[in-house]
Amino acid sequence: MASSHSDPEPEPESVFPREVLLFTDSYSESSRFCFCGHELSITQNFGSRLGVAARVWDAALSLCNYFESQNVDFRGKKVIELGAGTGIVGILAALQGGDVTITDLPLALQQIQYNVRANVPSGGRVKVCALSWGIDQHGFPGNYDLVLGADIVYLEPTFPLLVGTLQHLCGPQGTIYLACKMREEHGTESFFRHFLPQHFQLELAQRDEDVNINIYRARHREVRPAGPHPCC
Repeated sequence: MASSHSDPEPEPESVFPREVLLFTDSYSESSRFCFCGHELSITQNFGSRLGVAARVWDAALSLCNYFESQNVDFRGKKVIELGAGTGIVGILAALQGGDVTITDLPLALQQIQYNVRANVPSGGRVKVCALSWGIDQHGFPGNYDLVLGADIVYLEPTFPLLVGTLQHLCGPQGTIYLACKMREEHGTESFFRHFLPQHFQLELAQRDEDVNINIYRARHREVRPAGPHPCC
């Protein structure tokens, strides 16, 4: 006799990968980096659970190097990092005097919190929050002075969600810094050529041919009123 119960419908797939099986073995590795006179100790928890969020990518190091070489001023600035992974970029911004919110999907928050505790002195102005682009960005203020991201442009279905999130978070006079390896197979160039310029004034701030990494600086095309800031 056939069962009267129908099979449950599968859950819709999120555009964000739950697991990216880049690393088959789980292990932790601590690395040291020096930027702006700060020695950072960053733990990377490699394994299939964290996937791409586990490691310090070259684009993050390029962005930190850029901040040092250009003497970018974080003092007193309201800063948010997107897709932080290890949190190295946001941690450097906090050590340089920024009031920093470091964000990623929930599975990465424990690693970020560990690195924040290891590097930012007690009383430092840094907090760690979950943020899913296109879903809950309106729970954050719309008046950040600096919005940062390193190697977060690699999954084409997330491009409209990322643009919408940047539109909300970046304050009227704010600046966005995005460092990315220019992977043709991931549509990264298309994002910077077609998606972002529709809403922001975009310029190439730095190009590193050796590692194929671009750093872009973006600002709102028109001055807009600051958005509400209900929680973070």
